[in-house]
Amino acid sequence: MGNTDYASVLITGASSGLGRALALIYAAPGVNLVLSGRDAGRLAAVAGACRDRGAEVSDTVIDVRDGKAMSAWMTEADDARALELIIANAGVSSNTSGGGDTDRQITETNIDGTLNSVAPIAGRMTARRQGQIAIVSSMAAFHGMPGAPAYAASKAWCKSYGEGLRGRLGRHNVGVSVICPGFVESRITAGNRFPMPMIMKADKAAAIIKRGLAKNRPRIAFPLTIYFIAWLLGSLPPGWTDRLFAKMPEKE
Repeated sequence: MGNTDYASVLITGASSGLGRALALIYAAPGVNLVLSGRDAGRLAAVAGACRDRGAEVSDTVIDVRDGKAMSAWMTEADDARALELIIANAGVSSNTSGGGDTDRQITETNIDGTLNSVAPIAGRMTARRQGQIAIVSSMAAFHGMPGAPAYAASKAWCKSYGEGLRGRLGRHNVGVSVICPGFVESRITAGNRFPMPMIMKADKAAAIIKRGLAKNRPRIAFPLTIYFIAWLLGSLPPGWTDRLFAKMPEKE
């Protein structure tokens, strides 16, 4: 558990934002990258940039909500070269692609998609007694957000699932880390029409995540100031925070 060098890495949602930055930071000679995304053009551009850095890259357009397709894709990749790190990064918010994703689409992508990105290989990793899984959650996971209830709930599921999975798979020497970023520059945040404190460049966020995964940290949350505030708000009684959250803007 925990590794500074991974020979085979799978990343979902790699066509833009944080997923793109993660693909680029892991791209190096001798590394096999297995990437997925929803936009063929953007994904191909990311794959090309990773190849320029010396990585061997397989890029596939796939919908993480399609469990059968995900299972077939991931097992084929694992058969070809055993996956050492899986980053379940694909996710949507209410304003992805200019708005319009419904609550059901958000939960299906962020919950079902995360499960579909982990389940096909988790058993194989435990059998090998080797591997690491990273699940991208959010600071929104610490408290329900009136402006984006489905998004916050889906990311809370990701956080809880990852924390529980860490205990289960850790017995078999498989690491699991939950990633809780604050605002990171991406297509999702580009659609927000409200102040985003301490918003971070995607490449800086990817560097923090890479360092945390190398140490097999249970939770990789950043920036620390926003993490403390999110943790504190999530710890307070709801009656104390109702008025504050009622004034927050809606993502739509």
